[in-house]
Amino acid sequence: MTYIYHYDSPLGGITISSNGKEITGLWFDGQKYFGDILPKYYKEKDLPVFKAVKEWLDVYFSGKAPDFTPPLSMVTTSFRKSVWDILLTIPYGQTMTYGEIANKLVKQRGTAKISAQAVGGAVGHNSISLIIPCHRVVGTNGSLTGYAGGIEKKVWLLTMEKIDMSMFFIPKKGTAL
Repeated sequence: MTYIYHYDSPLGGITISSNGKEITGLWFDGQKYFGDILPKYYKEKDLPVFKAVKEWLDVYFSGKAPDFTPPLSMVTTSFRKSVWDILLTIPYGQTMTYGEIANKLVKQRGTAKISAQAVGGAVGHNSISLIIPCHRVVGTNGSLTGYAGGIEKKVWLLTMEKIDMSMFFIPKKGTAL
């Protein structure tokens, strides 16, 4: 059975899903790919795992780095999971480029090349937003591109984490808009 819980954040509603023990999804309400892994039937229920996520979100939205990660279950492909695992290593208040993630994957997998575009697809389909910090991924040229929650939320989150925004720009067109 899949369960959901609603959280009110400074950026609007968030829907969280769980298998009962681990978090399987976390989306800003209405974002691109919202609920992409939710089954047709689910139940709204307050569970201990949701209490842990609420605590994590409360700490995060207070402007501090949470010192724990709620239990996660990444319902995805092996490639996306390998990208999301790298996202989990990006420290609070720092960013990483799509190219840097691709280079890490090349080393891990022993392959000749992995495109930044393939990484971008995996980052964009992150089903556990915020906790798996896809908002911390930027273009090599400083473009704030590719956030399913919307560019305004990405800017707000990076600014809240006190990231120097002077080196970044909002693209005129693309996936972030």
